[in-house]
Amino acid sequence: SGGQYRSLADVLEADDPAATVEFLIDTRAKPFALSDVKLLAPIDQQEVWAAGVTYERSKKARMEESDAAADCYDRVYVAERPELFFKATPHRVSGPGQPIRIRHDSKWNVPEPELGLVLNSRLDLVGFTIGNDMSSRDIEGQNPLYLPQAKLYDECCGLGPCITLASGMPDPRDIVIQLDVVRCGNVVYRDSTNVGSMVRSYADLIGWLGRDNSFPNGVVLLTGTGIIPPDDFTLQARDIVEIGITGIGTLANPVVQG
Repeated sequence: SGGQYRSLADVLEADDPAATVEFLIDTRAKPFALSDVKLLAPIDQQEVWAAGVTYERSKKARMEESDAAADCYDRVYVAERPELFFKATPHRVSGPGQPIRIRHDSKWNVPEPELGLVLNSRLDLVGFTIGNDMSSRDIEGQNPLYLPQAKLYDECCGLGPCITLASGMPDPRDIVIQLDVVRCGNVVYRDSTNVGSMVRSYADLIGWLGRDNSFPNGVVLLTGTGIIPPDDFTLQARDIVEIGITGIGTLANPVVQG
């Protein structure tokens, strides 16, 4: 019976999560139209972690915004150990159509579109989702010790619209990430990148995340961004952030002012 699987954590912790998903799909049921359902964030009891400086573009952006600590970002890009940081608890995560926030004490806020790895407690790569690692660049640039405040706050992370099983995703070189920021009906910023340009592998990031760390209900690991808007761009309230990733779909969230 499927009754034993009542949460995402239950599915992730199954002996074979992919087979469990297939088992839970009722092929006899009439499918719902997507417009008739409300998608929630694909998370329930998991933490969200993130990697930084995994693309050349993010390294340059960090160096440009931080005069005092530019050298540390250059070094971590080529170091054996990656930058990993805690990003969000479930209650700070926004699902499809739910608001993402810009801090009230920041004047330079950007979305960071990222491929998310969905892992179980055994750190098996079960699937992929889309993540938006919202960032306050002026706070982060003042001092690298302020990074948690620039990254972690209410409605600081978008996730969704779904989880694509690992077996259903293409090779990283064939995965395109696209970002659109829509303001008053017009696209005011657009860019794209390819996951194949990430300097670290999935396995490398997962291995470091699991060192002396445990995740009883699984974890979502955002893999870093290769898209950074120019220095004169900042998000505004009522913007719509749309992130599309090959093999997953599109995550759209409205922006609200903190």
